[in-house]
Amino acid sequence: MAGMATHVITGAGSGIGAAVARRLHARGDDLVLHARDAGRAKELAAEYPGASTLVGDLADPDKLSWAFSHQSLPDRVDTLLHIAGVVDLGPVGELTPKTWRHQLNVNLIAPAELTRHFLPQLRLSGGHVLFVNSGAGLRASADWSAYAASKHGLKALADSLRHEEHPHGIRVTSVYPGRTASPMQAKVHQQEGKAYDAAQWIDPESVATTILMAIDLPGDAEVNDLTVRPGR
Repeated sequence: MAGMATHVITGAGSGIGAAVARRLHARGDDLVLHARDAGRAKELAAEYPGASTLVGDLADPDKLSWAFSHQSLPDRVDTLLHIAGVVDLGPVGELTPKTWRHQLNVNLIAPAELTRHFLPQLRLSGGHVLFVNSGAGLRASADWSAYAASKHGLKALADSLRHEEHPHGIRVTSVYPGRTASPMQAKVHQQEGKAYDAAQWIDPESVATTILMAIDLPGDAEVNDLTVRPGR
């Protein structure tokens, strides 16, 4: 992507999202960083001088439209980067509706709602929507049903959006990282009852490199699906 661009990013506070935000901020692009509340927005604004923030709780997507109506949205959006996510493991026989809803809301419904809000700006710029999915979005294992269902749904969202928005010049990419060293991965290991060693897993910077490659491609090319696996 030539020249300074405007990126809307969810999940910029840690892990892959933080790695992507640092790289884009360092090269002088304009950032609009999503935060779940005003306190988190203030922290992100301090960490990334010059960045704008957008507040709304992804866990309650029904209220995102109301929240955005009280804030200024950017006039231009070149990329919308859906990187935020949550995970709670457990067998189907023990997962409650609350656990299902939380993961579906944050991982699937909120990205759909954010995309809906920014489609006008993305169409004007011929922009790019990138979803950070998961290996669980391609295959489901025991105890991963709710998370995997949300990520399988995210793949369907991306695939449908790609077909719908191709006439408007919008590119859509899904990235499927394997286990990545992050606070989420530490939580997964805790839920699995396993010791966590960050050195065993993908560095978030490596995933950020693949994301920047996808969004920086010239307009004559589009990466639809990109799988990133641990190299060790």
